[in-house]
Amino acid sequence: MFKKNLSLFLVASLLLSLFAAPAAMARTKEEKEAALAAKVKAGVAKLGAGVDAKISVRLRDKTKFKGHVSRIEGEAFFVADANTGAETRVAYGDVTQAKGNNLSTGAIIAIAAGVAVGVTLLVIYIIIATNG
Repeated sequence: MFKKNLSLFLVASLLLSLFAAPAAMARTKEEKEAALAAKVKAGVAKLGAGVDAKISVRLRDKTKFKGHVSRIEGEAFFVADANTGAETRVAYGDVTQAKGNNLSTGAIIAIAAGVAVGVTLLVIYIIIATNG
């Protein structure tokens, strides 16, 4: 009897989760756009501004911009074209896709340390090979 009640309880809970989960996960279009805008804003803030902050942006109207982030404001950021240097204001809410590239200070230090270790090992190898 216990096994039968337990199996019925498990089946009922599975069915309930199937029907209740989509309703809880459903969001309006405005909520999805606001979440994407917040994600883009956080990504641009992490990327930073300057010549090293390379970015590629696609907007809702299918236009694309490539260059670097020149300025960051509360509701928008500016993309400076790599060739002309012309700045374009891009609102966070207009972005559908953004790809950035900027090495952090920690990554630069790690790369430099790796190169230094490699050079040191090479020098040690050469010294051992010529003396041996």
